[in-house]
Amino acid sequence: MSNDSVIRFRKWPEGGPTRIPNWIYSDEDIFRKELETFHFGRSWSYIGLECEIPTVGSFKRTWIGPRNVLATRDAEGQVHVVENRCAHRDSQLTWKECGKFDAQVMICPYHNWTYGLDGSLKTMPFIRGCNGHPGMPADFDKSKHGLVKLRVAVRGGAIWATYAQDAPEFVDFVGPEILPWYDRVFNGKPLKLLGISRQAVPSNYKLYTDNGHDGYHAALLHNFIPNFGLWRPDGPYQQIPTEHGRHILYKIPYSPKLKDARNEVTKELKTLESNFKLADPSIITQHKDEFNDMHNSAFQLFPSAVVQQFFSSLTVRHIVPKNAKEHELVWNFFGYEDDDAEMVKARIRHSNLVGPSGYISAEDSEIIAQLQPAMNEYNTNQTIEMGGHGTETANTMISESPIRAFYEFYRREMRL
Repeated sequence: MSNDSVIRFRKWPEGGPTRIPNWIYSDEDIFRKELETFHFGRSWSYIGLECEIPTVGSFKRTWIGPRNVLATRDAEGQVHVVENRCAHRDSQLTWKECGKFDAQVMICPYHNWTYGLDGSLKTMPFIRGCNGHPGMPADFDKSKHGLVKLRVAVRGGAIWATYAQDAPEFVDFVGPEILPWYDRVFNGKPLKLLGISRQAVPSNYKLYTDNGHDGYHAALLHNFIPNFGLWRPDGPYQQIPTEHGRHILYKIPYSPKLKDARNEVTKELKTLESNFKLADPSIITQHKDEFNDMHNSAFQLFPSAVVQQFFSSLTVRHIVPKNAKEHELVWNFFGYEDDDAEMVKARIRHSNLVGPSGYISAEDSEIIAQLQPAMNEYNTNQTIEMGGHGTETANTMISESPIRAFYEFYRREMRL
């Protein structure tokens, strides 16, 4: 029975996007339908940074959902993304995370089928036979047996790919609201990778993407954020659903005065403490307002990535679904090639805010891991009504309108 046939038996609860059924976070058929609709459909997925494949023959191994892909650079400097799966017997061509293919070809270790860096099949041993015994049939067409090739977009030093030839152009997928903020970070300056952290999260990947659409939790779950005044419900804060709810943009002006302000709003923050101090205050001290706007910002491009700038820390969170109940989160920390030594130190210092053990992110994966058992066990619905029933931009942290906007988009695309 097809995934479409199975999910016909599923019915979204009354209340539209103000109610989310738990089964979307645990049903394997729903998960497979999501992969076909989003990850392998008309979406662009994050692959990596151009600086990770700097020279001819360089490669990076990564994932689009559970599918393994390779980014390569050919002799003309062109970037390609192909499935890491031999057209012969589906063996991986490499299981190294990155490196360089010698002689500008990719050779499958199983039977030595050999591919160009663009994924085209070049040759194989004994293609014409051995000791008078036949090889491949005379009508075997190498052009029809290359690696699966994806469509590629490179903008500002970041690499994106899609399976769909009819997907919108990358800039149209990003959309006009987010594109200036994308170009603010990926601005054409050569990038430099500073480090990568990985974590396995025992939850459905949408619990993490939901978390990225949810400004409501940020000052409540993450005690560090309000206690040190990074942002708070009484400060300026925008949550902007874009592209009919698919993506979200956060605009967060930063003021060092916010930390010490007290008012009626802060009385609601039960964890707010005035005597917390940092041994190293430079972790939350702006090194340099390099974008000349005193903003922290983040945007999520569903289904695969969150791009964030918190002080001097620049990060791409790559969200990699594994199955209906597990995903991997890959944190890519980067800067610019022309950063001076002090800026590199600041980027690394501010990167303590995020990542698997970051001061403002460690709780996210922990809390959603605790949610997953309830998703598996209880056939109930979640209530998403903070800020009303709408899906508009929220000029406050205390709203769930971006989650409602996302699930309007999700239901429409999934036909639920």
